[in-house]
Amino acid sequence: MRELTYIDAAREALTAAMAVDETIFVVGEGIGPRGGNFNTTAGLHELYGDVRLRDTPIVERGFVGLCAGAAMTGTRPVVDFMFLDFILDSFGELVNQIAKMQYMSSGRLKMPIILRGCIGVGGAAATHHSGNYYPIFTHLPGFRVVLPSNPHDAKGLFATALKGDDPVLFLEHKSLLNSKGDVPAADYAIPFGQAAVCRPGEHLTAVALTTMVPLTLMVADELAAEGISVEVIDPRTTAPLDMETILASVHRTGRLLIIDETFAPCGIGAEVAAQVVDRAFDDLDAPVRRLNGVQVPTPYSAPLEAAVTPKKEDIARAIRDLIAE
Repeated sequence: MRELTYIDAAREALTAAMAVDETIFVVGEGIGPRGGNFNTTAGLHELYGDVRLRDTPIVERGFVGLCAGAAMTGTRPVVDFMFLDFILDSFGELVNQIAKMQYMSSGRLKMPIILRGCIGVGGAAATHHSGNYYPIFTHLPGFRVVLPSNPHDAKGLFATALKGDDPVLFLEHKSLLNSKGDVPAADYAIPFGQAAVCRPGEHLTAVALTTMVPLTLMVADELAAEGISVEVIDPRTTAPLDMETILASVHRTGRLLIIDETFAPCGIGAEVAAQVVDRAFDDLDAPVRRLNGVQVPTPYSAPLEAAVTPKKEDIARAIRDLIAE
C-alpha cells in the first residue's frame, strides 16, 4: 500500500493499461503535453506521443462521434471531457449510437469506449461546470455508470472499465480529486455492480454516493459516540446497481437513508427506495428517507452553492430524525 491522491490512482490504472494494450488512446481538450485540466494524463504524452494522446478543439459532438466509430473498429478510446456538462452537446451520439450499437448490431460490434470526467458541485464553478446527471445515464440501457468515491476504488474500477466491451461513464466528483488514500501498488480490478460496505452498523443503513460517502462516514463516526450505529454503503456503480447488498443491510437495520448530492426527483435514491419498498417492505421499521441537493441550477455564489448541497449537519440531522421514527 501507498498513499496516493484519487487522480494519481486513476492515472496509475490508465498508465498500466496503456502499457499493455496498444489499442487504448485518449482524446480530449488539453490532455496532450499539458496533461489534462486535472492532471488526468500528466506524463503520458511523453510516453505515447500525439497518436495516443490526441488534443482536440472544443467540439464535443465531433470527438465523441469520432471515438464511437473508432471503438467499433476494435480500439479502446478514452474520452476525457473535463466536465460532464460539456458532453451533453453530444447527447445524440451518446444515446442513439454509443448506447445502442451493440444491440443494433446483434452483438457483432462492440463499444469499448470510456467517457471520463468530473461531476459535482463545489469550488464556485457555477451551473455549467457542476452537473451530476448520472441518473440520466443510469436510466438509459447500454451504459455502465461508475462513481468512485476514493483513490482505491478509482484505480480498481478504472482498471475494469479499461478491459470491458461496454461504454462506461467514469465520473469523478471534483471535490474528491485531491483526496488521499491507501492504494495497492499491484494491479487489481474491482468488478462493476459490487457495492462496498464502508462501515458496518446496526441501527440504520445509509446509502451514500460519490462525495457524500466520506461526509457520511465522518458523521457515522461522530454519531457512534451517541450510541447510534450507522452502516454506510457505497454502491460504487449505479449501472449495474448492487441492490442485494443494500437489501441485506436493510434486513439487519430496518431503516434506510439515501444521501446523494444531485436532485431527488427521478434520482438514484428514488430507484433504491422503490426497490426496497417492493422487495423488503416487511424489513422496514420506518419510512425510507432521502437527502438530496436542492433542485435548482447551481449558484455561482459560494454561500448559495453551500446552501443547495447536503452538509455534515444535514446528514446528522437526517439520521437522528430517522432513528427517532
